[in-house]
Amino acid sequence: MNRKNYRWIGLVVFIGICLGTGGLGAIATTSEIEGWYKTIDKPSWNPPNYIFGPVWTTLYVMMAIAAWMVWKQDGFKTASRPLKLFAVQLGLNVAWSWIFFGMHQPGWAFAEIVLLWLAIVATLVTFYQTSKLAGWLMVPYLAWVSFASVLNFTIWQLN
Repeated sequence: MNRKNYRWIGLVVFIGICLGTGGLGAIATTSEIEGWYKTIDKPSWNPPNYIFGPVWTTLYVMMAIAAWMVWKQDGFKTASRPLKLFAVQLGLNVAWSWIFFGMHQPGWAFAEIVLLWLAIVATLVTFYQTSKLAGWLMVPYLAWVSFASVLNFTIWQLN
């Protein structure tokens, strides 16, 4: 297999990892949408539930493309720091779903989402240093998690 094909396979792997991350979070989330989440107080500006799936799917694909762009420059050895940060923020992403939805702990989830936000910023900065486009591809994710942080905080205060 030539190097060019190898790089495209890398994109498929990164998309699989990111969508798999979403799937792990969905295990904790899906059953709670019509359960616990339906019963708690939410602000009037809380998005409708049907928005979250398409938004997160789009964000995971954009994140995967960004990580792939960083990786394909020179591989894992050269990109180890940004890709380690990327892995950390993916882990924090999954953890938030389990804390908020799985454990019904909006307060602890807010503390965790602050760490997630910081990890996204660190990842974005290191990605940008490798590839400006990769950094920019992380901006919508940061914006969404910023919004989610405010929403999480508000839900915590309301409940």
